[in-house]
Amino acid sequence: MNLVESLLHALKEHGARQIFGLPGDFALPYFRIIEESGILPLYTLSHEPGIGFAADAAARMSCGLGVAAVTYGAGALNMVNAVAAAYAEKSPVVVLSGGPGKRESNCGLLLHHQAKTLDSQLEIYREITCDQVRLDDAARAPTDIARVLASCLRHSEPVYIEIPRDMVQEPCEPVVRAAPRPVDTDALEACVDEILARLEVAKSPVLMAGVEVRRYGLEEKVAELSRHLGVPVVTGFMGRGLLTDCDAPLVGTYMGVAGLPEVTQLVENSDGLFLLGEIISDTNFAVSEKRIDLRKTIQAHNGRVTLGYHTYADIPLAALVDGMLQRVGKAQASFTVAKQIYPKGLICDDETITPTDIAKAVNDLFARHGRLPIASDMGDCLFTAMEIEQTALVAPGYYATMGYGVPGGLGIQATSGQRPLILVGDGAFQMTGWELGNCRRYGWDPIVLLFNNASWEMLRTFQPESGFNDLGHWGFAEMAGPLGGDGVRVKTRAELQLALEKAVATRGRFQLIEIAIPRGVLSDTLARFVAGVKRISAK
Repeated sequence: MNLVESLLHALKEHGARQIFGLPGDFALPYFRIIEESGILPLYTLSHEPGIGFAADAAARMSCGLGVAAVTYGAGALNMVNAVAAAYAEKSPVVVLSGGPGKRESNCGLLLHHQAKTLDSQLEIYREITCDQVRLDDAARAPTDIARVLASCLRHSEPVYIEIPRDMVQEPCEPVVRAAPRPVDTDALEACVDEILARLEVAKSPVLMAGVEVRRYGLEEKVAELSRHLGVPVVTGFMGRGLLTDCDAPLVGTYMGVAGLPEVTQLVENSDGLFLLGEIISDTNFAVSEKRIDLRKTIQAHNGRVTLGYHTYADIPLAALVDGMLQRVGKAQASFTVAKQIYPKGLICDDETITPTDIAKAVNDLFARHGRLPIASDMGDCLFTAMEIEQTALVAPGYYATMGYGVPGGLGIQATSGQRPLILVGDGAFQMTGWELGNCRRYGWDPIVLLFNNASWEMLRTFQPESGFNDLGHWGFAEMAGPLGGDGVRVKTRAELQLALEKAVATRGRFQLIEIAIPRGVLSDTLARFVAGVKRISAK
């Protein structure tokens, strides 16, 4: 086989299900092999940020590798923001980039797409990937590919693979998967002993499940562990959607001042807070009502466990969970869970629509027709998602980049076959909403709820005097037809309910519901968040 075929087989062996890509001249040779070999399906989109976001969402949804294929320079550099988001939120995305061949690299001319040096792109990607390789030696390529893909899965972070265009047809041996790194069993046993001892003496232990639980495919095991330990479980803002289909004592989502008071008090008053796979970020903890002393927590993330002032290095999350399960036995402890109550019962009248009305409408829809996975963009649409019944959710909750929602939803449908519900604001839709035009080529039919207040409204909440937050009305619903879908604009709660029912009943074409929201009207969750942040800032 040739070098690219060897790479493609290795990607599939390591859990990739498809490739999202956008070709260019340096990438044409390896794109031809992707297409003609059929080893992995190829979905081309319209702009590199959408490629990166779709691959990220696919990785999150499938607990496997997401693959983004682009060209050198103008392609890969255009995708930096999406890959940075994946790095910040620990999503295992493999970036494939075409590159200049050896002969043209040594021609003495500046090459098109070149920035500072021919290595500038590689150096930029070193900052936002955990491992990198340029496949310029076919004999060494299998070992290099195995190392990089192992790093991607081990760290659950993006990696970068550059393919010089004159190397794609070079004969290459198959990739032999790298052996897993051994775990220090003595250190693991000592770590488990200490964690269990801490939890046993705690009067109010709480387990907070973070995004790494999903990234490493541990949701069922963590649910079992929580049942055996008999401790309540919460997720952080980033981890919303975790444990959706698992029998875990899940109380709700911790959001500090923006969350439900009972969940906030449970977490912040805990004397045994176990942060399992949780990214220690301002998104999760800077909005705490009462400052949490992280030195008194148990933190298991990034391949290490920290208790108080000392750390156990090289303890993979999967090994830790398995080690704890072996120790806690099979006896299930009892724990009464007060399930979170979500707003339901939309009043279908001629009143204008609020974001919380949208949450009610979606919850009613789920009750009638079953849940859908959600891809959400940033802004009040994501805070509204916190008011929607627990379901699978992908969103850039920490990195907080706009433009994720629509391509993220396409990534969900491509990798899972499930019809997604996409929540997106008008500002973010202006960035990447046009990727919906690719749906008809692939038979995708997401339902898109477009929150339109003709404004960057979340920014306005913090700086209301600025006129640059005004966006105007673009007529998104009218654009849906030429893009291959169906669009409708709704202004009342009754119209919203009817539009949702029609959207669910219509398959084969994307359904865009443009929802007119009065300026200044926020979801209940975002209103609490803004008020809490202002209160904390004023202290």
